[in-house]
Amino acid sequence: MPHSIQQSIGNIALVVEDYDDAIAFYTQKLSFSLVEDTDLGGGKRWVQVSPPNSNGTNLLLAQASNAQQKQAVGNQSGGRVFLFLQTNDFWRDYHSMLENGVIFHEQPRTEEYGIVAVFEDLCGNKWDLLQLSSSANS
Repeated sequence: MPHSIQQSIGNIALVVEDYDDAIAFYTQKLSFSLVEDTDLGGGKRWVQVSPPNSNGTNLLLAQASNAQQKQAVGNQSGGRVFLFLQTNDFWRDYHSMLENGVIFHEQPRTEEYGIVAVFEDLCGNKWDLLQLSSSANS
């Protein structure tokens, strides 16, 4: 019997200006966990962060090391929402993020698929904070 294909996205690389500033933002303002911070030598590190109780993809924080990478910091998706932070309690996380100084670009809104608001990370990348409606989950 042939093996079924099983794949997953393990990490998404996020180009940042500084490892330590990015770790502080994600762990202190968004309550992410620091999964790994390994020195690879030559100023490079393997830094992974993950949302609380996540069972999926980690963010791999990659410090920009040349002019092309530095241009991508904060604009990895050409100004569109880049990443989607899904939550089981929108209002808990929204108020916590506001208290922690996270910048939101809009007031929360209810859409057919759930409650959503756009915020930015420390580099200016746009994210959606999103709680899917029960109908969107099925």
